[in-house]
Amino acid sequence: MLSIKAALAKPFAKRVYKSIKKWSSKPIETQQKVFYNLISEAKDTAFGKDHNFNSISTIEEFQNQVPIRDYEALKPYVERVVAGEKDVLWKGKPIYFAKTSGTTSGAKYIPITKESMPTHVEAARNAILMYIHETGNAKFVDGKMIFLQGSPILEEKNGIKLGRLSGIVAHYVPKYLQKNRMPSLETNCIDDWETKVDAIVEETINEDMSIISGIPSWVQMYFEKLIEKSGKNVGDLFKNFNLFIFGGVNYEPYRAKFENLIGRKVDSIELYPASEGFFAFQDQQKEKGMLLQLNSGIFYEFIEAEHFFEDHPKRITIADVKLSVNYVMIISTTAGLWAYNIGDTVQFTSLKPYRVIVSGRIKHFISAFGEHVIGKEVEQALKEATENTSISVNEFTVAPQINPEEGLPYHEWLIEFEHEPDDEAQFIEALETSLKHQNSYYLDLIDGKVLRSLKITKIKKDGFQTYMKSIGKLGGQNKIPRLSNDRKIADCLYQFNLTK
Repeated sequence: MLSIKAALAKPFAKRVYKSIKKWSSKPIETQQKVFYNLISEAKDTAFGKDHNFNSISTIEEFQNQVPIRDYEALKPYVERVVAGEKDVLWKGKPIYFAKTSGTTSGAKYIPITKESMPTHVEAARNAILMYIHETGNAKFVDGKMIFLQGSPILEEKNGIKLGRLSGIVAHYVPKYLQKNRMPSLETNCIDDWETKVDAIVEETINEDMSIISGIPSWVQMYFEKLIEKSGKNVGDLFKNFNLFIFGGVNYEPYRAKFENLIGRKVDSIELYPASEGFFAFQDQQKEKGMLLQLNSGIFYEFIEAEHFFEDHPKRITIADVKLSVNYVMIISTTAGLWAYNIGDTVQFTSLKPYRVIVSGRIKHFISAFGEHVIGKEVEQALKEATENTSISVNEFTVAPQINPEEGLPYHEWLIEFEHEPDDEAQFIEALETSLKHQNSYYLDLIDGKVLRSLKITKIKKDGFQTYMKSIGKLGGQNKIPRLSNDRKIADCLYQFNLTK
């Protein structure tokens, strides 16, 4: 028999489903409404005045008057907001800054406003409600839920609270879920990731966990510690654990490993959250891709990735996107980010409704020889090479080797195996075949003897975790890039090299 909470979840889920269906069936109209609201609300801000928002009446005029910016280019405005000035990027002042670590900018301060904050919370909630509506499964709301996230302790800067996005969102967990939520506030506030995971294991090992959420690589660490302590797989330990919620990285490279750790298959929901906005979530279990949030105060533009670095690349809206093309996603939001490049690349898997997958980062690719291999391609290659085999991979990254000691250059795959291939040559051939099939430039370079076949370097157990700890990025929302156009990460990982 369903509890009252579980019974009430179903009609609520149906109402949310109808609401989402309403705007997703009118996507272009929905986005136009968001666009005009953004311009209207921000016309009297410093940014709005500098870019003549008063004169903007079309998307084309906006594109002519507001250039694409990344954080570094928007920084002069952000610094004014951080200093306490109001009406700069958005009306009034932000209610939070989501603090992130930038690679070139040092710490980034991403504003979150009273208009943008609810969209983060609602999207996360709606993802679960859409799952309930589709599957009819609501029993899990009575079990314990864990969200592996950053510390909810917030600092303050000129009267505005700041912290990690996951820590900020932790303050918005609905009251009816508070009793079910784990870990405790005390444990959640532990800064050191390994100490925190150990404490979470202690708190949860005897609980009835039904939902577990987090970035796969860090949830894997949690699972392994649970198994080490209990001697049981996760599925036997938590008999009602049936839903894994994740975001930040593609789950596919981890799926086989997770099913082994859990001991059975569990449903999963993919999310696409970021400090800059909650962009998409998986709305159907059997459909590929995540539903793009067109009604969340975010106006989207897209630029084909292969033209992105040209002087004046063409900016298009959802009305003109095509399936399977690699796009850089540009956003304008109720947090005051304007024509902002978050650095992600996406591909559309459906146009009715609009669903996307994250294909990589515009800075994370390999094109040392003009091949432009992207994250999605190496992940797909690994998935195909390990399917229906005993091979299991904990972590990996790919880098070009431009100046080998002998022979032609090649792509080097640095892999931490859980179960190594019995036949490494066959495994390499499977990876290579998939990459050639996906990327014609790579095929031409191999056939033209510009590149030789890829090489695998085996990394010691926990080598990636040790590397992340050494650069101060263990846990939280941090993740290893799937590939790089240089050898900075690859060379650092060599100290954990198993390959003779």
